[in-house]
Amino acid sequence: MRLPMLLDMAADTFGDRVVVGRRADGLTAAELRDLATAAAAELVVSGCDSLVYLAVNGPALPVALFAAALAGIPLVPVNYRLGSAQLDALLANHPKAFGIAGSPDEGAALDRAGISWVRPDDWLTDLRARPSVPPVPVDEDAPAVVIYTSGTTSAPKGVLLRHANLVSYVLGSVEFLCADADDAALVSVPPYHIAAIANVITNLYAGRRTIVLEQFTPAQWLSLIEEERVTNALVVPTMLTRILEGLAEQQVPTLRTLAYGGAPMPRPCIEKALRAWPHVDFVNAYGLTETSSTISVLGPEDHRGALSSDDPAVRARLSSAGKVVPAIELEVRDPSGHVLPAGEVGRIWVRGEQVSAEYSGQGKALDDRGFFDTRDQGYVDEDGYLFIGGRADDTIIRGAENIAPAEIEDVLLQHEAVADVVVVGVPDDEWGQRIEAAVVLRAAATEDELRAFVREALRGSKTPERIVFWDEVPRTETGKLVRRQAVERLTSA
Repeated sequence: MRLPMLLDMAADTFGDRVVVGRRADGLTAAELRDLATAAAAELVVSGCDSLVYLAVNGPALPVALFAAALAGIPLVPVNYRLGSAQLDALLANHPKAFGIAGSPDEGAALDRAGISWVRPDDWLTDLRARPSVPPVPVDEDAPAVVIYTSGTTSAPKGVLLRHANLVSYVLGSVEFLCADADDAALVSVPPYHIAAIANVITNLYAGRRTIVLEQFTPAQWLSLIEEERVTNALVVPTMLTRILEGLAEQQVPTLRTLAYGGAPMPRPCIEKALRAWPHVDFVNAYGLTETSSTISVLGPEDHRGALSSDDPAVRARLSSAGKVVPAIELEVRDPSGHVLPAGEVGRIWVRGEQVSAEYSGQGKALDDRGFFDTRDQGYVDEDGYLFIGGRADDTIIRGAENIAPAEIEDVLLQHEAVADVVVVGVPDDEWGQRIEAAVVLRAAATEDELRAFVREALRGSKTPERIVFWDEVPRTETGKLVRRQAVERLTSA
């Protein structure tokens, strides 16, 4: 099973349907295949061994994905926001690549690496003038995509996603041609995020047109929803928070489904969204780059049921990652590797065909039973709902007690004055680590007030010893907290 199989199914079945871009001038499925096959021929002739994509998301991304797949080489979408030193080190891993660069600065980085490159628009224009050719035979076990992890806790690692991983994810997640002809999906994540790649292939397989918002602002997001009559959308939690803070009164009548993920969703935010747009089906998707995207889902009825319930346990499901998808096996294990019963917190391990768990130059990170350690802490409740407690690397060890910062952050976000927060452990001579928090306020509040709020919900040992107030907390573009930056700032102060 290879990615071009999905493209062929789309082009042969609904070739005239626009699947990429705006209604007026987007690419049809047949045009996408023609451009991808023409590009693949050039890639094969060039002798390159990978296709580096160093640009914002846009129509060139799906062409590049399928062109690389047809040429038998991996697509390597790179974070264009990296500093020069990080970018140069990453590009040094791909000396025989061909590149697509969206700006002069990005082109200069490829020049420094000795990589030939072209601008996205120029590339597409040139491809339209070239004939498509039959693809070359490619092993389905070949790498299709290399995505570098965000590096929030360490240096980025290149995750290898093979054709079989990605196709398995699609076949297990989406029904072929399930979308109506006028359905449109708005994607607001960058190309180097697994969700961007996953949305290219799942929306194409569903027959749904994909539109990309290159630079997110709440006003532009809402404008595109209206202009393109968007039915499905994908955001990260920080985006939804910004949309609701300033423009909650604006309705989105065409929107039917809103998926979110990439970082924990504050419960006050999702509750506000459910009330503001009761006609929208909200979906929380939890997954990792190493798992080819989603491995558990909290569906629309779970959202509505939790919001309307008086049962605290049911209402708490809004903070969960939902239930594991059928194609995935999941275990929660203790430090000795023993599988834990429902309700007990441990490390989350997963297994399935869509799980790659393979790193460039390092091989597969699987145990002898084929399970992958997500390095996320969590538990599954008696009803099968998965709750994520944050990265194991983030755990604060205060004395002999292990404390999950996400638990404290969840409490602080319940306070009406708190807009955002990061909780970390900083070095302490007596306790090993002490708990400190940085808070972004939306209304007036004092440190003592917030500490008392936490102490009322949690015991004293989990109450931050210091709370400071910042204009913003450090996050990646996809909303993940960068705790090491918070620690550096707190300790330097």
